[in-house]
Amino acid sequence: MRKKVVAGNWKMNTTPAEGVELLKGVAALKGDVCSCVNFIVIPPFTHLSEIVKNAKGTGIAVGAQNCAAEAKGAYTGEVSAKMIASLGVEYVILGHSERREYYGETSATLNKKMVQAYENNLIPIYCVGEKLEERENGKYFDVVRAQIEEVVFNLTPEQFSKLIIAYEPVWAIGTGKTATAEQAQEIHAFIRKVLAEKFGDAAANTVILYGGSCKPSNAAELFAKEDVDGGLIGGAALVASDFIGIGKGFSK
Repeated sequence: MRKKVVAGNWKMNTTPAEGVELLKGVAALKGDVCSCVNFIVIPPFTHLSEIVKNAKGTGIAVGAQNCAAEAKGAYTGEVSAKMIASLGVEYVILGHSERREYYGETSATLNKKMVQAYENNLIPIYCVGEKLEERENGKYFDVVRAQIEEVVFNLTPEQFSKLIIAYEPVWAIGTGKTATAEQAQEIHAFIRKVLAEKFGDAAANTVILYGGSCKPSNAAELFAKEDVDGGLIGGAALVASDFIGIGKGFSK
């Protein structure tokens, strides 16, 4: 049985104090959700220490939004995987579409970040997904396959066993558009098939999250699909009741 995961990517939102209040709001409502759901909050770097401290005993895990490709050195403004892990953080997002688009992250860069994450016992949440023109041109399978083959296929079986994949239809992030549950299932099943080409039966155990405008109103329909194991949530993760509402998409 695969884990059910609802992860909240706060992006560049909230101050540290606001983040602690948001976490407390999620923790206060968490009891309304099936205990089978694993919640992860992913705040900005500035919040990580306080969020980890306040998350203790709540059953809520903490992730970082990114990590450096290098272990240490003269890289002004970067934050290493070792620094993140030293705070008690468990997860790290790698390859988010915003990092790929705005900061030019390539598969070569992401391979180096994967190495750093695993060397410091961080579990990567690796993002894949296509842009609108790639979806409309029917190239989305090719795009997603390449993002997997160029990075995930370089992992060892042991590393792969810990990986979480997040499928982001880039055309549905922040646009209000949402892939239908059928579209989500189609691409999630395709991702699992591609993973199985390299890792065999282990792909059946890989958690694959949907990351495009998931809301309390559509979570249940999305999560009911066989290969959708939860969500990587953006805007709705900034309101505790909405975030918890998405978690309720999994029936008790």
